Amino acid sequence: MTGEISPMPLRYPDRLYINGSWVAPSAGAAIDVVDSASEELCLRVAAAQPADTHRAIAAARDAFDNGPWPRMTHADRAACLRKFAAELRLRAADVGQLWPRESGALHALAEPFTKSAAAEWEFYADLASTFPFEERAKPLAGGEFGLIVREPVGVVGAIIPWNGPLGSLSHKVAPALLAGCTVVLKAAPEAPGLPLIAAEVADDIGLPPGVLNVITADREVSEILVTDPRVDKISFTGSTAAGRRIASLCGARIARCTLELGGKSAAIVLDDADLEGAADTLVAAECILSGQVCYSLTRIVVTRSRQDELVAALADRFAQVTVGDPYDPRTQVGPLASQTQLKRVNGYITRGLEEGATLVTGGRRPLGLDRGYYVEPTVFANVNNSDTIAREEIFGPVLSVIPVADEADAVRVANDTIYGLNASVFTPDADRARAVAGRLRTGTVGHNAMRTDLALGFGGFKQSGIGREGGAEGLRNYLEHKAIILDDVPSAYRE
Repeated sequence: MTGEISPMPLRYPDRLYINGSWVAPSAGAAIDVVDSASEELCLRVAAAQPADTHRAIAAARDAFDNGPWPRMTHADRAACLRKFAAELRLRAADVGQLWPRESGALHALAEPFTKSAAAEWEFYADLASTFPFEERAKPLAGGEFGLIVREPVGVVGAIIPWNGPLGSLSHKVAPALLAGCTVVLKAAPEAPGLPLIAAEVADDIGLPPGVLNVITADREVSEILVTDPRVDKISFTGSTAAGRRIASLCGARIARCTLELGGKSAAIVLDDADLEGAADTLVAAECILSGQVCYSLTRIVVTRSRQDELVAALADRFAQVTVGDPYDPRTQVGPLASQTQLKRVNGYITRGLEEGATLVTGGRRPLGLDRGYYVEPTVFANVNNSDTIAREEIFGPVLSVIPVADEADAVRVANDTIYGLNASVFTPDADRARAVAGRLRTGTVGHNAMRTDLALGFGGFKQSGIGREGGAEGLRNYLEHKAIILDDVPSAYRE
């Protein structure tokens, strides 16, 4: 790895964004980001130290307690969200320079993902005029006038992962700002570029100081954000292991938290499903972000009599997938994000072989790709649901095909997991799909596809998380419910 850094579309990579200003880290510390395709140093950013994190928290606290933001109308805050969306759309090319290098995402995804993130900011802006922030209610235990008011929860610590940072920060920051909260956004050290773009956008549109603060830090420094009593709520997306730690720290001080955690999602392929079509869909879905997707359908549950046919179709399609440079328009699967992630995925492939699963295709470094964090898309057959590769989140392009006796057994296996984030049912019969969906313990169930829809809310059962992101449910994460009961009707509410 060389010490030279290619030009990147960031104005202040050596700064943190705190209280409306770009400030140097207190100790001059830095984080090196390595290009996932070349293994070369591509970016060096400021690393927040404890003093910097405390400074960011203080700025957010003061902005909430004393600044104009929480006292603005929802319509005025919505106007700022619309400005943010408009500016963000203009940064799609910059996203395309950063995201593939940091996370291995295909360059072709940069523009549609940026547009999708901008649309989410606009979605929350639209809620300013439709969401019931205030409702009259008849008191039943005394008093003449009742009012339910939904007020901002306060200072939010938003902690996002490296795989889809622009989407993750949008899911958290947009509703929090509409609600009237102030935010400290903590970027993952592996992928700080897109959060820094968000900070630049906030600066460009003139958000009041302290409303959005952006820092990059390691886990130890991040725990300050979780434990500081000045932070009212933590919103975290990441691994279940990290989520357990955050939940325990929040529980110690009864802090609010929303956790969007891991998954080991099942695709149930029923006995009337089109296997060729199912294979096309599952392979295409697993190519997204090289399988580094929390809601990826990685457990393929199929009746034993149809396993061989489905496995052959999956293997045939994976063998034709082009793995390579994320900037090459012919590439369908780019590299994994890091050396750590590559080691993790290879370790699971080895474990699958050791535990007796059948490696059908993949499992190696692709020929001709000697540098970069690449692994071939991989299919295991004859996987037992008790195997490690069926139980633990791999976060790479590895599918485990699990044979079962019948539909009832398929539902049992799909539910036999600590996770409950996503699922899909493959069948031409919508009534049958609906019936199976009703028996699955998971936050989203798709039909013949890997489906999620933020407008409907996204999150998991069991150890896949607490709460929902997206839609009106995502806004409620950042609101407190207050009941006001008065002896008479205030003048503003008299007809």
